[in-house]
Amino acid sequence: MKYCVLIVVLAICFSCKEKAPKELSIVVKNELAIDRAFETIELTNSQLSSLSSSFYKVIDDQTGAEQITQHIDKDEDGKTDVLLFQPSVSAKSQKVYTIIPTTKAEIDSTNIRCYSRFVPERTDDYAWENNRVAFRTYGPTAQKMKEEGVPGGTLSSGMDAWLKRVEYPIINKWYEKYTSGAGTYHEDTGEGLDNFHVGVSRGVGGTAVKVDTVYFISKNFVSYKTITNGPIRTSFILEYGTWNAGELQLTETKHISLDYGQNLSRHTVNMKGADTLSVGITLHKKDGAITTNEKAGWMSYWESFDDSALGQGFVVKGDSCLIGFDKYITDQKDQSNLYAHLRLNDNSITYYAGFGWRKSGQFNNKEEWEAYLNQFSECLKNPLIVTINN
Repeated sequence: MKYCVLIVVLAICFSCKEKAPKELSIVVKNELAIDRAFETIELTNSQLSSLSSSFYKVIDDQTGAEQITQHIDKDEDGKTDVLLFQPSVSAKSQKVYTIIPTTKAEIDSTNIRCYSRFVPERTDDYAWENNRVAFRTYGPTAQKMKEEGVPGGTLSSGMDAWLKRVEYPIINKWYEKYTSGAGTYHEDTGEGLDNFHVGVSRGVGGTAVKVDTVYFISKNFVSYKTITNGPIRTSFILEYGTWNAGELQLTETKHISLDYGQNLSRHTVNMKGADTLSVGITLHKKDGAITTNEKAGWMSYWESFDDSALGQGFVVKGDSCLIGFDKYITDQKDQSNLYAHLRLNDNSITYYAGFGWRKSGQFNNKEEWEAYLNQFSECLKNPLIVTINN
């Protein structure tokens, strides 16, 4: 998960004749009374510029252990734009890390734990996963097939959930099994399955725009760009064609990322043409338990799910952008959703959406799932504080 980490830079002025330092010391402080892990620290290349490098390693000063890191080159110029790592910090404490310049090292493919890709061999899905959850959504070929009555098409901008129960990557394995005819990912043979129905619903965190009493939705994404895969984060961008909500003409772009150890994907949506955005989670059979917490900025739907149970969740940081929630129930197939209404800021909003499947062993009941959402919200509001000592 990408937290808004507070960065404090303590600058010391060097003359142009002095050599660049060989390392930097950073302090990561946790002000909450809970242990913190799997929260991603982002350090930009400009914040590390005194090291005169584009690649770095991070050392835990207490243990001497080198931390898992990921370098992201957003503009594809061969230089690091962002350095990622995930510290573990006990409750009400702080830890010190040292950042050391290094040479570029290729990521071991077995260490790519956060992964996404375009899937042309299964029409044109875009799928993503980490060690806990997996998702997919649908592209223009699937839409065209559906509109032309070709079997196998899908018309949906909803977010599908793949219920995995192993920590290793399954996307390529499941698609290969499907396309080769060796099996199907709709049956659980030990790794999990896709038995989550999306249809025209919002799935897990799809978007809509409400005009009067009507929810309008886009069609499938029209283009994509993969930004990064690695041990800590996968990130990509989906573009949607211009669509209408009543008399409103809208353009929409989604920047989605998923970090190691998290059950919720981060969605940053840029929407032009509207002032508000609604984010939904599907209610399926409409017989599950709905919980909303406006103060903490989250909503949950916990339901019995075949031979197990499933929790869907949504979290947004800050109550200033949250207008309210709406339990939208209808007899029309797939159109019953639990919605969060959000106020856009400069045409943009960031929220988190995901799920927890009891059969994965991650959450045993509704109470554990909602406790996770509540703690997720608390960490968003109280980010780890990072001090960089130049």
